[in-house]
Amino acid sequence: MNKDQVKGKAKEIGGKIQQEAGELVGSSEQQAKGLNKQAEGKLQKGLGDAKEVVKDISKGNRN
Repeated sequence: MNKDQVKGKAKEIGGKIQQEAGELVGSSEQQAKGLNKQAEGKLQKGLGDAKEVVKDISKGNRN
């Protein structure tokens, strides 16, 4: 697991909390910000996943 995977997942969770808090208080702006943060987190986690695949492939090529 790399830092992009960890940070991305944390951003996803934070976005979900922000979205739900926005729903509770009736703030469509906070809901939208939360959804945006979740999307950013998913992208960052996906980048981290891709880095892990590349790392695994390069390790496999050395053996």
